[in-house]
Amino acid sequence: MVKIAVHNLKGEKVEDIKLSEAVFDLPSNNSLLHQVYVSMMSNKRQVIAHTKDRAERAGSGRKPWKQKGTGRARTGSVRNPIWRKGGIVFGPNKERNFKKKINQKMKQKSIKIALSEKFRAGDLTVVDEIKLDKKKTKKFAEALKNLNIKKSVLVGFSFQEEDFYIYCRNIEKANGIPVSELNVVDLLNYKQLMLSKKSIEYLEKKYGASNKQ
Repeated sequence: MVKIAVHNLKGEKVEDIKLSEAVFDLPSNNSLLHQVYVSMMSNKRQVIAHTKDRAERAGSGRKPWKQKGTGRARTGSVRNPIWRKGGIVFGPNKERNFKKKINQKMKQKSIKIALSEKFRAGDLTVVDEIKLDKKKTKKFAEALKNLNIKKSVLVGFSFQEEDFYIYCRNIEKANGIPVSELNVVDLLNYKQLMLSKKSIEYLEKKYGASNKQ
């Protein structure tokens, strides 16, 4: 078991707690993190660029001139790709599919590895609970300052703490997410991670058992 200090939102140390090695002490695996990250980003990608082929171009289907006897090159349509305003050949289109499949076990293991990396790097901050006496963004910003969180931070809210999510939205370089929706993309995009004891319990319950194979 590994230990980590627990602070309150005033920045005062409250206690030390033990973390599950199955969730917070896995060895590094950068190739797996990269694979899952690329897969999730690809699945979010939207197809924007689209060019019209000859079937989608406006224009008559009539043959412009007869096949022989005019002295001009033969052609069958004004929508011919080599003509001006003709269809585009091999251009990007809306039918492209960027989705990549990745199995559930790899996703779960990548989250545990990302959590372990945060702990090893000293970028994991644990608080006793996320609860504000005054529900204001200013109070949440003060809490982050008290905890010496100066870089970009991802705050994982437990089910009981989700009401406080809106108070971190307008803080620069800070973002909140329900701990049940924690994912590799967000864990890697933010330098620091802030969790409460309830969030830690949830993660250990959800991912601890899945490591026993």
